Amino acid sequence: MNTKRAGLTLGAGLAALLWATGTCAQTTAAPEQPAATEPAAEPAADPAPETAEPPPPAPPPPTFSDQVAAGKVILEVRARYEGVDQANLAEKASAFTVRTRLGWETAEFHGLKGLIEFEDVRQIGEEHYAVNVPGATTPPLNGADKARYPIVNDPDVTELNRAQVTWTPSAALQVTAGRQRILLDDQRFVGAVAWRQDEQTFDGVRTDFALGRVKGTYAYINHVNRVLGELRDWDSDSHLLNVTWSPAEALRLQGFVYALDFGNSAVNSSITKGGKASGKTWVGLYQLAYNATFARQSDYHGNTAAYDLDYVGGDVAGTFDIYTLKLSYESLEGNGTRGFTTPLATAHAFNGWSDAFVTGGGNKGFADGLEDLNLSLNVKPRFKRTYFFNSDVVVRYHDFNDQRTGADLGHEWNVQVTAAITPKLSVQLKYADFQRETTVPAGTLAPPASRSKAWFTLEYKL
Repeated sequence: MNTKRAGLTLGAGLAALLWATGTCAQTTAAPEQPAATEPAAEPAADPAPETAEPPPPAPPPPTFSDQVAAGKVILEVRARYEGVDQANLAEKASAFTVRTRLGWETAEFHGLKGLIEFEDVRQIGEEHYAVNVPGATTPPLNGADKARYPIVNDPDVTELNRAQVTWTPSAALQVTAGRQRILLDDQRFVGAVAWRQDEQTFDGVRTDFALGRVKGTYAYINHVNRVLGELRDWDSDSHLLNVTWSPAEALRLQGFVYALDFGNSAVNSSITKGGKASGKTWVGLYQLAYNATFARQSDYHGNTAAYDLDYVGGDVAGTFDIYTLKLSYESLEGNGTRGFTTPLATAHAFNGWSDAFVTGGGNKGFADGLEDLNLSLNVKPRFKRTYFFNSDVVVRYHDFNDQRTGADLGHEWNVQVTAAITPKLSVQLKYADFQRETTVPAGTLAPPASRSKAWFTLEYKL
């Protein structure tokens, strides 16, 4: 019963009882009446208790379709001009291409995320360049009449670039299945070749795991979507393993095994096992960084004749304020028949931007082996304008030698300037000039032809 109503009922009952009692007394006797007094105040009713507002109903948990709709658009447009002047060819290459990527990445749903992305590369204007496997003796893929031009490997293509599902049950484990981008370490052995317009992606399953200071990646690859379009893709039965232990910032130890088996490119099959030590530290106002890598590559599953070739690489870099000076050395062993190969690497980032030593039918390396000693200066100017900021300047010099004989093969200059026009639009100017040594000792493999390349790129990323 309501407390207020109970109080009122009780008060009314008491009043009625008193009134009835008084009436009866007056009827039976008439005692002396006391002086009139102030009537007793009626008891106050109990105040109603304050009641809390009921909480709003909990929203229903998001559905799969909700999380798909809550995702984000992937939109990238990259327009590029590339010009190449190569000494042993009659004409210069001139290519203006536009790459467009469009896709969608969902929000997370019970640890799952999905991504789909399409890629289109189109030549604008005349096709004055060849598309071909570097060093191949077969006619260019875009027509035999293009053999008079240097190679610019940006063919017209429209394809599914990525289609993947990622499951992250915990901070220690992530599994990605489908067509995906795989970048391991500095991409010296496995990367996306993102410099070319048609990106390299992989069909397979990848697992990333972490346990304290140990992190690792294992991937099984059953198809390699290469930069030359679907006709030059590789069927694969390959395994990639990379494990890193980081006890301190000054020391990071890494071990890796890359077992590559390509059904339609046996010559590029191999197994590479190696290790790497790297780290960085501060000495006063200077930051020092280093890398040291050793790897041994051998034949795998009988795809090629037996061989063993070594890779040795290292660099040391010092940074002060906006300046970074870096000295690097690489030795890729060759036996005169084949050289140490990195068929899944982003090779453009190593051994010169002219890609002169991406020869021998693709990624099989320079058959005599290559030694590359290079020095680079990276400057990040503080100069800022409304439509010119976050600029970055790189100048690099390479000196190339034959690894097997020690002969001088040539040298190369690289220059690159990058800047932001807006937070989503950037511009880049880039130049590479490789000059071969015209005379080499007998028994030394002739170096590739001299060439110069220039690029102008505009890139928009949503």
